[in-house]
Amino acid sequence: MIGLLGGSFDPAHEGHVHITKAALKRFGLDRVWWLVSPGNPLKHNGPAPMEQRLGHARKLMQHPKVDVTDIELRLGTRYTAQTIAALQHEYPDARFVWLMGADNLTQFHRWKDWQWIMETVPVGVLARPDDRISARLSKAANVYRRHMLRGNASQELGQAEAPAWCFVNLPMSAQSSSAIRDAGDWAATQKTEVPK
Repeated sequence: MIGLLGGSFDPAHEGHVHITKAALKRFGLDRVWWLVSPGNPLKHNGPAPMEQRLGHARKLMQHPKVDVTDIELRLGTRYTAQTIAALQHEYPDARFVWLMGADNLTQFHRWKDWQWIMETVPVGVLARPDDRISARLSKAANVYRRHMLRGNASQELGQAEAPAWCFVNLPMSAQSSSAIRDAGDWAATQKTEVPK
């Protein structure tokens, strides 16, 4: 079972590492692939250059069961549903679980083909500070309420047939990529690491 954690990772931070390790354990996954996306269709501003984000993520995420990839760039996919379909085609024997923070569940209904995603792969949702209540009351949570596994059954998620999803509460870091960018820490890194 392979967990897929997509995002711009602009920049990757300890919160990503924490939820990845928790997902491996809580959902009984064999591996997690970080899908460093070329861009986020829901964001107006583009992310830092791909090579910079990949390099930083690979330095930060040092775990034998985690692969940091640019597979969406190589596949030429833009949306999560396209990526999942392409991965299922490329790896027909693999079982995938889509992973997301609770903040993404809150706005999941805005994603292209979000219901297809829920109907196609199990979804593991990891709680983040300030997003627990809004995520549980989200449109996606309400539409798929009867397909939710209890947190104490989270190990069964990878074997469940979609639609199936599980919401787990974790002690979480409030660190976010947006806060890092807003503080100017990532911009300073960009200026020194991007080749001219």
